[in-house]
Amino acid sequence: MINFKILKKSEKSWARLGVLKTPHGIVETPALVPVATQAAVKTLTSEEVLQTKSQILIANTFHLHLKPGEKIVKAGGGLHKFMNWQRPLMTDSGGFQVFSLGFGHDLKVGKILKYFPGEERKDILEKSAQPKQVRITGDGVHFRSPLDGQALFLGPEESIKIQGRLGADIIFAFDECTSPLSTYEYVKESLRRTHAWAKICLKEAHSTSSGQALFGIVQGSRFKDLREESARLINSLGFSGFGIGGDLGQDKKTMAQILSWVMPRLDEQKPRHLLGIGYLEDMENIVKSGVDTFDCTVPTHYGRRGIAFTNSGKLDIKKSKFLKDKNPLDKACSCYACQTYTRNYICHLLRANEITALKLLTFHNLHFFNTFVEKIREKIKRGQL
Repeated sequence: MINFKILKKSEKSWARLGVLKTPHGIVETPALVPVATQAAVKTLTSEEVLQTKSQILIANTFHLHLKPGEKIVKAGGGLHKFMNWQRPLMTDSGGFQVFSLGFGHDLKVGKILKYFPGEERKDILEKSAQPKQVRITGDGVHFRSPLDGQALFLGPEESIKIQGRLGADIIFAFDECTSPLSTYEYVKESLRRTHAWAKICLKEAHSTSSGQALFGIVQGSRFKDLREESARLINSLGFSGFGIGGDLGQDKKTMAQILSWVMPRLDEQKPRHLLGIGYLEDMENIVKSGVDTFDCTVPTHYGRRGIAFTNSGKLDIKKSKFLKDKNPLDKACSCYACQTYTRNYICHLLRANEITALKLLTFHNLHFFNTFVEKIREKIKRGQL
């Protein structure tokens, strides 16, 4: 199981400094949780990820169920041994894939509508709406495998059993991540399912006695009464910690508002994880809202597309102007990539389609993000945040 201790509370906000103890070591919070979707942070070895100051990773239950399968992972000694990561691990529940392979795919929207601009917002998902490729029922969700089209079913019991075999330190209850284009009626019905699934997940987790810490997920979209209802119920059920999930409204202002509804209704002695959010410009605000950990693909996703995050802003290293730039990616960065390689070399690698560039940029971006969060912890410690 886990133990969470608050070391310091901010007098200026809901921010707090803490230590999360797990069977595989401690995590100083607030902390970024890099995404290791298929038991790997893309382009990096587990040893390299550790060198980026990463303390804890989150892997994807749905994708690991597809390949190689949880039985193979368990036979390989569990996820920690299988991927040679002897630090703390989380696995999500598969609930995000209900959205990403469902309405997210159909409507081309993300968790925050602003990130996918298009036509004027229209709340089009009524109570009985169903995605084209996914069928959501009271028992769980019917998928088609994106690999071979095979019929798949994932419900609360199945999710907990899969996560039990994977063996992460922290697992999440199965839920439905709603679309920001959902009507109130749809979200209310979805919340009813998610709350029922949360109770089944707890029962299944207790029956397996795996020793994993199970986090319940607060849903409710952008609707105040539904978010508050969800926070109160999930808080009352005895979970080891909490995830804040679902769509987070139309913009970042709405996201902050949603967090302000949720946090006061959660036991402050338990850790809180924000699912799927972690742009640099978001970090201080979500930490000030009382978030302890948060996962995000931004540093790795952007790195594989030639973007470096620096103290001077984002740099598109593919641009030809960097072929004559002999500086490191960031002069103030102490990471291996910045201490060893130059912008013009990495630019050349990108333009030559050499995969080494993706490794160097991913390594740098993760190190940069983790250092950024490290500075946030220092600000809390000094009473500046």
